[in-house]
Amino acid sequence: MNIVEIAQTRYSTKKFDKTRRISDSDLAQVKALLRLSPSSVNSQPWHFIMSGTDEGKTRIAKAAQGSYVANESKILNCSHVIVYCVKTDFSDDYIHAITNQEEADGRIDSQEMKDKVNAVRTFYADLHRVNWHDTQCWMEKQVYLNMGALLLGAGALGLDAVPIEGVDTQVLDEEFNLASQGYKALAVVALGYKQADDFNASLPKSRWAESQIISEI
Repeated sequence: MNIVEIAQTRYSTKKFDKTRRISDSDLAQVKALLRLSPSSVNSQPWHFIMSGTDEGKTRIAKAAQGSYVANESKILNCSHVIVYCVKTDFSDDYIHAITNQEEADGRIDSQEMKDKVNAVRTFYADLHRVNWHDTQCWMEKQVYLNMGALLLGAGALGLDAVPIEGVDTQVLDEEFNLASQGYKALAVVALGYKQADDFNASLPKSRWAESQIISEI
């Protein structure tokens, strides 16, 4: 696998081939990418609503109307679509739940270590909850880390994808009753295979030169 080649050839898909479906084996790897993404202090402040059915995609596409209607066909014609949701609260109970899961997974082998992990995680969480008052922004940053990992991973699997912020997230919140579950919608990612006449597939990639964005010291 040439990671540079994957980064060079992946692109934001504008038109999906509705007749092509992601295989079960590739879909399992997509789900693994969602679960295994890195996040600050292993916070994992996310939830994902995924659909590969016409019914589910139609529900999600309700958020792509009016000013966002250009994105409706991407949601309806892709193989699978994912709604990225972010937590609306980062409580002490949630911090302890993360640590309990780490203990169950074998990362923590003593109460002393567990107490230290909780203290460190609480310290960093409190920078955002108490000092900087930007907890929601901080959690959203972690969700976007996840999205970046998914997009590169999808490219490695030979899948086409597009991240879509152009949706009415309030519609998604209401459609899936997210507030009552402690989440709110943030963005959508459509996955599948490009249509042969997708104009964006043949355009050259445009990025700033390496010398402009990297300073080596």
